[in-house]
Amino acid sequence: MCRCSKSAIICFLLLTVFLSSARAKDSANDIFSLLNLDYPGLEQVKALHKAGEEDKAAQALLDYYHHRKGIVNPAIDLNDLSISKREQKWADEALEHTFYVHDGYQPSFNYGKDINWQYWPVQDNELRWQLHRHKWFTPMGKAYRISKDEKYAKEWASQYLDWIKKNPLVTVNQEEYEIASAGEVKGTAENVRFAWRPLETSHRLQDQIHQFTLFVSSPSFTPEFLTQFLINYHRHADHILHNYSKAGNHLLFEAQRMLYAGTFFPEFKEAAAWRKSGIDLLNREIKKQVYEDGGQFELDPHYHLACIEIFDKTLQMADANGFRQEFPQSFIDTVERMIVFYMNISYPDYLNPCFSDSKKDNKPHVLAHYRNWTKMYPENEQIRYFATEGKEGKLPANLSQGYLKSGFFTFRNGWKQDATVMVVKAGPKGEWHCQPDNGTFELWFNGKNLFPDSGSYVYAGDDEVMKLRNWFRQTAVHNTLTLDNKNLETTESVTKLWKPEGNVQILVTENPGYKGLKHRRSIFFVDRQYFVIVDEAIGSAVGNINLHYQLCDGKVDITPENLSLTSDFEGNSQVKLQCFANKGTVLKEEEGWFSTAYRQRTKRVALSFNTDKKDKETVRFITVIYPAKDKKDFPDIKARIKNADQEQKSMEIEVTINGSKQLLNYQL
Repeated sequence: MCRCSKSAIICFLLLTVFLSSARAKDSANDIFSLLNLDYPGLEQVKALHKAGEEDKAAQALLDYYHHRKGIVNPAIDLNDLSISKREQKWADEALEHTFYVHDGYQPSFNYGKDINWQYWPVQDNELRWQLHRHKWFTPMGKAYRISKDEKYAKEWASQYLDWIKKNPLVTVNQEEYEIASAGEVKGTAENVRFAWRPLETSHRLQDQIHQFTLFVSSPSFTPEFLTQFLINYHRHADHILHNYSKAGNHLLFEAQRMLYAGTFFPEFKEAAAWRKSGIDLLNREIKKQVYEDGGQFELDPHYHLACIEIFDKTLQMADANGFRQEFPQSFIDTVERMIVFYMNISYPDYLNPCFSDSKKDNKPHVLAHYRNWTKMYPENEQIRYFATEGKEGKLPANLSQGYLKSGFFTFRNGWKQDATVMVVKAGPKGEWHCQPDNGTFELWFNGKNLFPDSGSYVYAGDDEVMKLRNWFRQTAVHNTLTLDNKNLETTESVTKLWKPEGNVQILVTENPGYKGLKHRRSIFFVDRQYFVIVDEAIGSAVGNINLHYQLCDGKVDITPENLSLTSDFEGNSQVKLQCFANKGTVLKEEEGWFSTAYRQRTKRVALSFNTDKKDKETVRFITVIYPAKDKKDFPDIKARIKNADQEQKSMEIEVTINGSKQLLNYQL
């Protein structure tokens, strides 16, 4: 693009900002043009507006909202309101403009007496995006309703109007947006990509319903403020309607929140269109984004749970306001399958693996989800069991469970705290949050995650932030196989065999990871006690083959000469790992970290088994992973390939544990 063209666009952007600000000053008089004044209950508002008495009409509109009946916000019960210590802290700090924005950036930053909504102390996009979600506003509302202290309402209204003034919605085309995004235009125009990204806009659209519910009775919620609030709310909904994200969980969030907008504010002329837009998108996207086995297509347990929550909120709003019939039975059934999927890939402590961009949740939060779900699905005894922590309902009849389309497989010998649970991720190509990690796994034993996934640490930002993100995403820091330690070129695993029953349970998957090289991983769960993993590097590619394992934090004794390690962790969850491979295989210690929360990481032992592949001959590794409650229970282990079909249709492995031989085999 030529310099003059850029200059013209920059001038256009700045002019647009000016005009947007000017329009905002005049827009308070426009609220009545946005409302359907024939809506039941607005008769007096209509009459006063028609008579030209705008101030009285605004007062009548506020009176209407003070007494409005029949519209339910299921998220806020004013008769049973509580505030946590954490929320109270956010509310109190916000009075001094110290805003809770992100868990990864604590203590919170102060944004100045004259609030600087463009303050960006760390060049992490999430820090700036999430500032505009205003997470402290609803806690301020709770603090106000519980304490009756007007300072919360007064400050909230002030901050709300300040945000409107300093963050006008600038309309630009794609070329102009890219210039602003590249940082060539600073100030208000550049800020639009943070303040008005559809996801953040939708977050505000949802939460302003809660804030309206909590603050509308305050003296600070004046008729003049009401008009500004409603105009701003309309601007949000209209922006999303014409700028939905293309796909993924962002689109689901936005659709659910548009449904909320159209339901909670039916007085807007466009309310029915907003609600229909949300309903139509949710009914369409649930078929696209959720596989028939119940897995969400981003292949990330954290976002899988988030999507269940989106659909659950949708159904709660529909039930509370009488339009459940807008969602077919297939929608209801799909959400139930998603819940059962999540249940089966979770550990006895209720938490999910931290595959991809997942974060470690907490049991009370997940329990709250189960309690909501059992209200939605009262006949599902499995959901009821987890909602009541086993006091009611029934445990799932199955132990091990496979989801072949999504590529998640769980080997399990029980559902209680002392269980052994391995969750394997080996599925199709995922979306943005998915990592190039096909074949990786986590292993829980007796209350401890022995092989936690690396997690994600951070999302996106400047070069320094992206360097951190890319380290945690790389294939070599997962429990899987690489060629020359490079990231996988292809993530499209195929399930060759899944046998979840009996004393020897088997999973065989293949991923065409690199040009000329596919990785076949065969996992045997033996006697519901220990695991034998056979990794094969098959194809014409040559190079260094690397088999990586990442343990939890704690003391680990490594014996390079026999390719083994034994743990010396605190407590009664230990593990022995021993690899049997080609002559010349070398065990190397590597840099090891895992992250279960944003910008938090823990050092851990990581290692790889490395051997050269010089021709088309298949390279094979056998790894025996033997968990035990005590180190003295670690056995003497031997293993070898007894027979491997050249056509790759069968295999037989001989494993010897303390002198006792066990033959493991499969036939494809």
